[in-house]
Amino acid sequence: MTIDVRRAHADGLNDTALPRSRARLLDRRSFLAGSAAGIGAFGLGGCVTSDGTMLAEAAKVYGPMPDEKFPIPAVDIRKVDPKYYRRTVRYETKEAPGTIVVDPRNYYVYRIEGDGSATRYGANVGRDGFLWSGDAYVGRKSEWATWTPPKEMIRRQPEAAKYARGMPGGLDNPLGARTLHLYQNGAYTLYTIYASSDPESIGSGITSGCVGLLSQDMIHLYARTPVKTKVVVLPA
Repeated sequence: MTIDVRRAHADGLNDTALPRSRARLLDRRSFLAGSAAGIGAFGLGGCVTSDGTMLAEAAKVYGPMPDEKFPIPAVDIRKVDPKYYRRTVRYETKEAPGTIVVDPRNYYVYRIEGDGSATRYGANVGRDGFLWSGDAYVGRKSEWATWTPPKEMIRRQPEAAKYARGMPGGLDNPLGARTLHLYQNGAYTLYTIYASSDPESIGSGITSGCVGLLSQDMIHLYARTPVKTKVVVLPA
């Protein structure tokens, strides 16, 4: 199946603000980044969300990752709807185990585990006008990748020229801690599944077609996803 991009820019980009200190960061695909607040004083003991997910368990899943090259702070789980917490769910499909299925309509990404189950992650997806569907595959993987704004973005936003030679990886980098680059027929589609540091972006359409998971979820998925993994993006 060929990717069907609806009114998307040829480069898959949209006008965004550039990285700046102490401000919400927007990357070339309107990815939101920035430091997530800790959850230290949040009363978690014995507290259960309306859908039965233990907040204490979520706090462990989305806790800080101090051993990363650039230490990742804890997610403020108060800013994430509990239905988007990572969990194992029943998911019937003919796709092989390991396949990634993106459901933009419901803001979920699934990793098929086999035996009728899948690991489900909450996601942000393309905004109206930038949704696409079809089959792709992971052509390459990046950890703390360098981000380089394309010429099209620099023309729209001349201030982006200072990153023309690349923005090094780090917490402020729009691509985040891990990136899966999606390919089709040997060519890079310009779309990615990337790590987001903004919990408030999960469950919304903000990008120009890319898919963002919370950093902790993206690292979890990345470690289980080899190059050549099939990716299916469902119609929105």
